[in-house]
Amino acid sequence: MLERSSDTLIALRRILHTLEGNERAMARASNLTQAQLLVLHSLRRNGQEMPRDIARALGVGQATISVQIDRLEARGLVRRERRQADRRAVWVILTDAGRALIEQTPDPLHDRFTKRFEQLAPWEQAMLLSATERLSALFDAENATPFPPAEAAPESPVRVS
Repeated sequence: MLERSSDTLIALRRILHTLEGNERAMARASNLTQAQLLVLHSLRRNGQEMPRDIARALGVGQATISVQIDRLEARGLVRRERRQADRRAVWVILTDAGRALIEQTPDPLHDRFTKRFEQLAPWEQAMLLSATERLSALFDAENATPFPPAEAAPESPVRVS
């Protein structure tokens, strides 16, 4: 049984290594952090969203998202717009510059995974999701955020020589 757990950890380390390499490549290509890219991708999928909805979709706190939105807005990639019905509510909208950047920064790993995953039978998709969620629980990671909290997020992406 020890061999199976070791083999599983090795496979997970390979996956992590691949994910981290893809994140670094995307950060270099876009000059954005992975957190910022996730916000832009969420906006591209849904058009406009409220910060709380982006935070919920990405599994992070609203304060974390607010910092990322501030940084994206400063670069002209998103804009905030108050709702007419409720002036307290704010929409975050992807600008043309933000849309262009996302279109120029493809995520080959995500695209490849999605294409292959969608070719699996529904029962295989459900099995993989279940196994992944179970692994998350084994690592006590089910409540972990997909990117660092706002105060730990770097101002610019990590450069790899």
